[in-house]
Amino acid sequence: MSSLYFFEKGSGQPVVLIHGFCEIGAMWEDFAQELSQNFRVVCPDLPGFGNSPISQSHISLEEVAVLLEDFLEENGIQNPILIGHSLGGYVALAMLELMGNKLKGIGLFHSTAFADDAEKKQMRNRTIQFLKKFGAEKFVSSFVPPLFSEKHRAEFASEIEQATEQAKQSSLEGLIAFTEAMRDRKDRYEILKSFQGPKLLIAGTEDGAVKIAASRKQKEAFTHYYELEGTGHMGMIEEKERTLKLVKGFCLEIS
Repeated sequence: MSSLYFFEKGSGQPVVLIHGFCEIGAMWEDFAQELSQNFRVVCPDLPGFGNSPISQSHISLEEVAVLLEDFLEENGIQNPILIGHSLGGYVALAMLELMGNKLKGIGLFHSTAFADDAEKKQMRNRTIQFLKKFGAEKFVSSFVPPLFSEKHRAEFASEIEQATEQAKQSSLEGLIAFTEAMRDRKDRYEILKSFQGPKLLIAGTEDGAVKIAASRKQKEAFTHYYELEGTGHMGMIEEKERTLKLVKGFCLEIS
């Protein structure tokens, strides 16, 4: 039996929204509310985040994919559309490799099918060192605000505060384990490219975590590709109305 906590709204074609690093399923509350008018929307907490426990100190994205496949089966969720933000996109891609055409479609929010390069791997290692030295709360307080475009931080001060509070529901074990999992993940570009189903990418031109150059480099692998001008890593907040419209349109088109 899966130990993953989740909430769901609506009925019909399943849409599974997978949160990112330092996030919880509740980040999708507004999206779930809107999408539930047409779909069964399912929002899990990944292991070590929110209300989902993590039982091991090391976890791979492949193991997370198996865990989520079991979760889908237990809850009668068939042929879902997966939408993942950042880390959630990496998880969705691992699920794509595992489940293939059992997925109706896949969408990435500020994410990439490419593996970490050497510079990014070094940054992950520094993150692990920081977490071990200073703990989770100090880390998330400094990690969350820069996810937003600098020009949007004053405008979205309350949303940044809420995102930081949600990030504090991340366990130290989960943060370390998933930092390692992201660092060590494989390149899944060819897997993405060979998938014949609908594929969505939403990218931010000011995204400091997934550079716009990387998004443009994988553009041809997607059937639906959009850039958010002047937006950072948090398009679902910084450009909520537009991104919700894009996601809903994508889901309606393929369901």
